[in-house]
Amino acid sequence: MLGRTRTRPSLKREARLIFVVGSPRSGTTFLGGSLGAQPGLVDLGEVKPLKASIPQLARLPEQEAARRVRRTLDVVRRLGLAGHLRGVEQTPETSFVLAAALSAYPFAKAVHIVRDGRDVVCSLLERGWLGAERAGSDDAGVAYGAHPRFWVEPDRAEEFRTASEARRAAWAWRRYVTAARAVPERTLEIRYEQLVSEPEPVASSLAEYLDLDPEPLRASLSRAFDRSVGRYRKDLTPDQLGDVEAEAGALLNELGYLE
Repeated sequence: MLGRTRTRPSLKREARLIFVVGSPRSGTTFLGGSLGAQPGLVDLGEVKPLKASIPQLARLPEQEAARRVRRTLDVVRRLGLAGHLRGVEQTPETSFVLAAALSAYPFAKAVHIVRDGRDVVCSLLERGWLGAERAGSDDAGVAYGAHPRFWVEPDRAEEFRTASEARRAAWAWRRYVTAARAVPERTLEIRYEQLVSEPEPVASSLAEYLDLDPEPLRASLSRAFDRSVGRYRKDLTPDQLGDVEAEAGALLNELGYLE
């Protein structure tokens, strides 16, 4: 007579994490949620303890930062009973410690979603996070406003403070995108514009890169919409567009966004 088989929670710790990186307002939330909805995966969202620590982590040697990143994420996953699932971490600021995050998890991969910086500026202006008059703080306790963030070059801090809000937004986009491209050999870069207009080939590329079933991923990504693509043409004034191109024109050109 066979004994009764008991089912227990898996004690296996899944090490193949996925880091979704890129500038805020570039589609990281949508992409992270779509990936996290796949079988065997879990969307960790923006992990607040990690997000709050990134300004400090970005100043540390890579291996020390890696140890702290892993310690934070392992605790969050364990407390959430999700250590056996493939976690999808989608904090945009992780862009600035991506090398450390990937060092912390040698079997992890990153996906960088890039959106036209001019459209990102429109969205950031709408949110007002970098506005001189904006009060309050984000979910990690970082104050809104025109003050220099950790990602602003130290020798340009005062320039950032006095720049137009459009230029500050373009500055943010440039710094996040540049940081997220630091480990190209372990990062798949996709374009927001293709994701929302042609989700099927993007889903196929993601599925192959991340070893996922393409069919449910195609279904998830098909919910994207392209109404905000090219909004800068009507939303930005000539002066704002000039400020954006003055700050980030070289990167916009490199990425093929400038005609």
